[in-house]
Amino acid sequence: MRDPDGGHHAVALLLARHWRATYDYAVICLAGPGSSAAMVATAAFRQVLRRLTGGAVGGALRPQLLAAARETVRQWAADEAACVVLPELRRPGGGRALRAVRSVTPEKRQLAERAFRALPAAFQCLLWHTEVEAEPITIPAGLLALDTETAAGALRQAREQFRAGCVRAHRELAPTGECRFHNRLLDVPMRRGGALLPDVRRHLRECAHCRSAAEQLAHFDDALDVLLAESVLGWGARRYLDSRPTRGDSATASAAGGRSGRPGWSGRSGAPGLPGPSGVPGSVSPGRHRGGSAGRDSLSRRHRKAVVLGVGLTSLVLLATVLVAKGWTDDGAVRAPRTPWGAPAAKSVRPSAAGEPAGAAPTVPRTRRETVRFVPGRPVRVNR
Repeated sequence: MRDPDGGHHAVALLLARHWRATYDYAVICLAGPGSSAAMVATAAFRQVLRRLTGGAVGGALRPQLLAAARETVRQWAADEAACVVLPELRRPGGGRALRAVRSVTPEKRQLAERAFRALPAAFQCLLWHTEVEAEPITIPAGLLALDTETAAGALRQAREQFRAGCVRAHRELAPTGECRFHNRLLDVPMRRGGALLPDVRRHLRECAHCRSAAEQLAHFDDALDVLLAESVLGWGARRYLDSRPTRGDSATASAAGGRSGRPGWSGRSGAPGLPGPSGVPGSVSPGRHRGGSAGRDSLSRRHRKAVVLGVGLTSLVLLATVLVAKGWTDDGAVRAPRTPWGAPAAKSVRPSAAGEPAGAAPTVPRTRRETVRFVPGRPVRVNR
């Protein structure tokens, strides 16, 4: 961008990549589309690109542009001269409401905001485009000039480092020593999916700081997109998530695969501040976000029963075939039928026995007291 010859090409490329998202968020901040949203997006681009050409490093570009659009609306709404020129700034759900808030980032997202800002720019880019924008890994990989495999590995590191940053922020901002003591006791069980200790659950009911930390850590399981959007944007984060065109495609693909999309915190069980089924405030009940899990479990059980029954029948048929085949040897020898349990086992005999008169049925001594005679076509006779 500092190159006089290639700067225009770089600006055009950045506009093509990020203009639509910046404009959509400006519409959300103004509570309506129009020329004012386009002017806000233009001002946001001008502000961020000026910082970049000046050598400033502020993380991933898309979150910077969105935050700049929000701050532009907030500043313009506070200027009466600007409100006269742009009456849209006085809309109750737009500029006027944005002007009235003390902090655009909710207090319950301070830990995540602090952790996201501490991440390298590449990690911010990977997390934002895959989680919030719901784009395939190839998009941020192209923005960072990485191959897909390297980008996928970096994304795993980004998630882990983002969570570690939230845990560290909880410890650094802990108001009491007891909160710092429960730092690891809060993180490790939630990371492993287990229940919190009774002492930790009791502390969560009394401490708002640790309760907020537990709520933010719980988002790493199935709602990391909501956590990121609310910590970076704050104002209109849910509406921005709904405006992303690729999120509809990902939700459809998840529904086709028998899984629900990433739900927001509003779909979680448990009221704010009250422990959920796992002991975490607002924690997700196992199976709450697995669409139709009970029906699939029932189908799976019936399928297993059918497979076991089929295997059993096949085994019986195979056993019967082996028993019939064992009655004859490869050279045509006849074997005696199996005797009941406890009876002496019969030995195999051949049709031609030495010492027997011509035409007589062959005999073979089974024991000292009995002889088994085989006559073709007749029942077996035993001579004692």
